[in-house]
Amino acid sequence: MTEILPKTEAALAPAEVARRFVTARRAARALAGFPGSIPADMAAGYLIQEAAIGLWPDEIAGWKVGRIPAELQVALAADRVMGPVFAANVSNAAKTPTPVFAIPGGFAAVEAEYIYRMGEDAPAGKTDWTPRDALALVEEELVGVEFAGSPLASINILGPRVVAADFGNNAGLILGRPIPDWRTRTDDWPPCEAWVDGKLVGRGAPSSLPGGPAASLAFLMNAVAARGRPLKRGQLVTTGAASGIHDIEAGQTARITFGDLDEIRCIAHPAKPLPEGRAGGQGGSDHEHDDAGG
Repeated sequence: MTEILPKTEAALAPAEVARRFVTARRAARALAGFPGSIPADMAAGYLIQEAAIGLWPDEIAGWKVGRIPAELQVALAADRVMGPVFAANVSNAAKTPTPVFAIPGGFAAVEAEYIYRMGEDAPAGKTDWTPRDALALVEEELVGVEFAGSPLASINILGPRVVAADFGNNAGLILGRPIPDWRTRTDDWPPCEAWVDGKLVGRGAPSSLPGGPAASLAFLMNAVAARGRPLKRGQLVTTGAASGIHDIEAGQTARITFGDLDEIRCIAHPAKPLPEGRAGGQGGSDHEHDDAGG
């Protein structure tokens, strides 16, 4: 990911930028470009995200964490970026492919993920979490798939400040099986592979994430606490795209494998506008999911 700073329209207030992103997501309508000026820094991107959270009619079920490319970390004073995962967009993997809904003309991708489920509330105001301290509050670790999605096709090209502004580029989370003995396993298991339309597009493992998944968890716990949103029991934390970010279009299928532990399949459909008051699931009908033990 490299940042490209295009010519943009006049500056808009964070609340207006948030409104335009939320309106476009709900209408399943692509944005031609970033509305207004690119955020000046990560903090400005998160101001837009906070405003958008207030406009979205759903509870936060967890958070996604993504890595900022090394070449941008010094300038942005950050090595990771985060965004909310909303309750209506979380599902359990099924025997049949789980549908994901791509906004036509927008961005859509699948990512293999290692996911923590919190077992305790984090104390408010604590912003000095280490990976070891953070893991003490975790109930279980699971495998899963993040569906990255945005009405802005260029979201990753424009860079982490823009990713932060639009919910961290998250549009869904599919939960797979819990990792057995996760506290004692090495960061090389379970490995993951991602396939799109039968083509291998990426491989990885927990060790693919700098510092391992626990480093992402500690980052997230510190960051959300600083925003007055400490993690709560039951919330989920996706720790980063271990196999990479893999574009997917409507009509394509993806298969994400985690060694001999699990295989998660999904299929992309065109997103449809959300009815007034509805929070997620932009396919026009509900999809039943089998219990995957998560």
